[in-house]
Amino acid sequence: MSEAELTRPVLDAATIADLQADYAKQPQAAILERAVTKNGVKAASWDNHAATRLNRAFSIEVDTGAVSNQKHSGRCWLFATLNTLRHSMAKQYKVKDFELSQSYLFFWDRVERANTFYTKMIEDATRPIDDREVQQLMSMAGTDGGQWNMAAGLVQKYGVVPSYVMPEVHNTEDSSEIELALNTKQRKDAVALRTLVSNGASEEQLEAARRQMLREVYRMAAYAFGEPPVKFDFEYTDDDKKYHIDRDLTPKDFLNTYFTADFNDYVVVTNSPDKAYNKLYAMPAQDNIESGNPIHFLNVPMDELNRVATAQLKDGETVWFGNDVLQQMDRKTGYLDSKLFQTDALFNVDSQMSKADRLLTGQGEVSHAMTLTGVDVVDDQPRRWKVENSWGKENGADGYFVMSADWFNDYVYEVVVNKKYLTPDQQALLTSTPTILPSWDPLA
Repeated sequence: MSEAELTRPVLDAATIADLQADYAKQPQAAILERAVTKNGVKAASWDNHAATRLNRAFSIEVDTGAVSNQKHSGRCWLFATLNTLRHSMAKQYKVKDFELSQSYLFFWDRVERANTFYTKMIEDATRPIDDREVQQLMSMAGTDGGQWNMAAGLVQKYGVVPSYVMPEVHNTEDSSEIELALNTKQRKDAVALRTLVSNGASEEQLEAARRQMLREVYRMAAYAFGEPPVKFDFEYTDDDKKYHIDRDLTPKDFLNTYFTADFNDYVVVTNSPDKAYNKLYAMPAQDNIESGNPIHFLNVPMDELNRVATAQLKDGETVWFGNDVLQQMDRKTGYLDSKLFQTDALFNVDSQMSKADRLLTGQGEVSHAMTLTGVDVVDDQPRRWKVENSWGKENGADGYFVMSADWFNDYVYEVVVNKKYLTPDQQALLTSTPTILPSWDPLA
């Protein structure tokens, strides 16, 4: 059918009358209208049985301390990574509520990410500016979200420091202002780099321009966060009230002395059913460090995420996981449950989608990272999970959330586990050539 022959439906008087008549036939329409308009969709559709399903008792639980708080920033990926690090250190050295500095790694991420952004802008300078890849990279300029591999690469290159050595400041607790400033600058710089390339600039001229732009980003980050320490003294009082001090450490010294985890032993195991299973994928467009820890995903069926996450918790180690936290979640109670809000029953509609379709349509995304610290297993099957969030102690039970098995299956997309929990066939896949994902893939 040609465009000229296509009849476009019009919302005419007859159609409107049909809509009104159908609404009038809905059972208890007037009562439901009053309930929803007065209380809102979530309150009107709340499932009162959720508390029974989400009883906070777990057969496997790692002992952890007070939660951290990312406040008004998109640094959950850093918080969740540093949480997994500090848990092991806190147990070994008896410092239960010890916290690492997120500000320190956030500083270096701003500089490293600007460096890769400028490089990609030069490499893609001959593409049209409205090219989808170029536009996606432009949209990522200055943003503060990230992946586990990005955090791992920062730790490996720069080490870590205690929170008191580089504490939170206004621009880390609310990153919106510095994000806008960096976003604006880097997009302007991208236009300048594209212009240099189109005018036939030499490699030396391009490198001089890129380096000057990088100096300016470093200056902006240092003004906003403070300049990172080169050396510091590590002081703490342990849980037995004994004082300790270790003097004149570099951040890498501190990492190598007090932390045993080797990030090269860990892998991101993904459930992304819009893609083929038992394959390795990569997303180089999001790599934040040149020659750093590349973003790789091993895509497997959901029961494998359940298996490997449970196995690592059983061995006393917490688990980083990526998820879509805004779905079926209540901040106050800390509930994560697929049936928490019964909106379909409330409106008498069917809005259920498969996990694959949610990813393909943009309804599903990896919007947050948290830490698994416990699981309740009955008959070898997880029933609910204990979750350490980074939203402060005012949400959930002192900052800890509880997640149903259904929510894990529906809205968890990634877990980070030691390679030893993979099957031999899965381990062999880690050395295969990864399939490259575009920068706009829903796992971004």
